[in-house]
Amino acid sequence: MKSFLKFGRIFVFILFLLNSFNSFGQETGKERDDRMEWWREARFGMFVHWGLYSIAAGEWEGKTFGGGGQEWIQYYAGVPGEQYEKVLAPRFNPGESFASEWAKLARQAGCKYLVFTTKHHEGFALHDSKVGTAYNAKALSGRDLVKEVVEACRKEGLRVGFYYSVIDWHHPHAYVGGGLPSIKGDTNEGRDHSIYVDYLHDQVKELVTNYGDVDVLWWDYSSPQVQGESWKAKELIAMVKEHQPSIIMNNRLYAKVKTGGTDARGFDLEQGDFITPEQKIPANGIEGVDWETCMTMNGTWGYSKFDDNWKSTKVLLQNLVDIASKGGNYLLNIGPKADGSVPVESIERMKQIGEWMKINGESVYGTTASPLRSTPWGRCTQKIEKGGTRKLYLHIFDFPENNVLTIENEELTVKRAYYLNGKSEVPFENKENLVRLTLSPQKKDSYDTVIVIEQ
Repeated sequence: MKSFLKFGRIFVFILFLLNSFNSFGQETGKERDDRMEWWREARFGMFVHWGLYSIAAGEWEGKTFGGGGQEWIQYYAGVPGEQYEKVLAPRFNPGESFASEWAKLARQAGCKYLVFTTKHHEGFALHDSKVGTAYNAKALSGRDLVKEVVEACRKEGLRVGFYYSVIDWHHPHAYVGGGLPSIKGDTNEGRDHSIYVDYLHDQVKELVTNYGDVDVLWWDYSSPQVQGESWKAKELIAMVKEHQPSIIMNNRLYAKVKTGGTDARGFDLEQGDFITPEQKIPANGIEGVDWETCMTMNGTWGYSKFDDNWKSTKVLLQNLVDIASKGGNYLLNIGPKADGSVPVESIERMKQIGEWMKINGESVYGTTASPLRSTPWGRCTQKIEKGGTRKLYLHIFDFPENNVLTIENEELTVKRAYYLNGKSEVPFENKENLVRLTLSPQKKDSYDTVIVIEQ
């Protein structure tokens, strides 16, 4: 009996140690899955790049600046922070209903979350910041614009994310050089980077303590030379998690894991939860890692009055499906104008995507990567329902001329096939090493015809 009691005490002590270890910040696989569940099911979010750079709109002192980042115009034009503020700050005049316009558009498009630039590289903050200078929206407009966006998102049932750049072209003590994009002529003479790091931490603390639940924190921007602990990243992440334990963060505090990391149940990723391919879709996805591709609708992130290179709705929608078929999320960007209003080209495309998603969203939301080895006709997503029914969603981009879709060399046994739009049945044949479906040309969708296969 004594041996049994002694063993029992040892067992209880081991459990105590394990529970204590977990309580000190170690997350179990189930806890991580529970925290990431909504994000993995969402598949589609809207990115918003908006700040003082939106006023410049791609032009400085009569000179046009091209390239993919009009939010970088201060860098392109080599404008010192003091001059940049002097020219643009007096012209900052956001419209009264810009936040509700963003949130409504995201919902209409079928997005489940919205991530917006609370502070980009220019250093201008959209929130009511009590830290440092008065270089923020509250000081210029009398309005806390982060609060307005958060409230608008919640009203529309959206999750909300804060983009925050850790570099700053305005702060007098922010480090320059070392692989970081810096304003021409700026040097580190007289700068104390530790002062800026304290400022950074204090400003992020405002964001994660003053606006209720924050669902995503989208960090930007590190270099191989200046990353991670250059920003006191571990302390920063710990502080954020203390105030927002359910938050989901990307891994851009560490440049070395911008497009890679650990995970596949090893977690790490330098304490970020997902990685962020930019302007590209990984050819085969990124197995074992949560990832999100961010992309522009035209060629720029911030608004440019010169950029008319708009992608078609078909391309944008098929990008969404392509990404979902590889197990990723799609963060599609809009670049509002100076007053926060959204360009009509963006509105048209988002609403057209939304019309398709109203009918076919089931084939995107909550799906996982394709199990099929080859889909030359389009893409495939899948979902396993609670009852055990496995559904494959065949996204037909290239409708077969003979109206017969053949899936070869796959171990499929089809029990039922039907169009997602209208639920009408699709005739099929199960043959050795292939499935043949006979399609109706009248059911063809100009973007993507979705057929559901039940197994």
